[in-house]
Amino acid sequence: MARILCVDDEPLARSLKLAILERAGHEVVLSHSSEDAILRLNRETFDAIVTDWKIGTQDGRSLLEAAKGGAGVPVVVVSGYVAEALRGYEPFADIYLEKPVDPDELLQILDALLRDRLGSGGNES
Repeated sequence: MARILCVDDEPLARSLKLAILERAGHEVVLSHSSEDAILRLNRETFDAIVTDWKIGTQDGRSLLEAAKGGAGVPVVVVSGYVAEALRGYEPFADIYLEKPVDPDELLQILDALLRDRLGSGGNES
């Protein structure tokens, strides 16, 4: 399937997203901070990112900028701070979902984003 970078500073939320994504057959790389996620984006290739908006003391803006620059990796923000995230400036995530997220909805949206990306010449895993 796809290689997904999953970013969240809350261990329980990371574990839950990991279980949802791996059960769907995706390879998941976990990250606990924006800084770590950006370093991974600079060194590794991902088909999509699933991230929280509030990551420690930072918001997700720098991570979105890194993800949308260059390869334009699809980003799904799953957060309790969606209203705050939508008040920001571009770049925007591909979609914002409120916590708690329905696992089936997350997977359907992610699959649609991956089909669009991989179908238009993206990197297949």
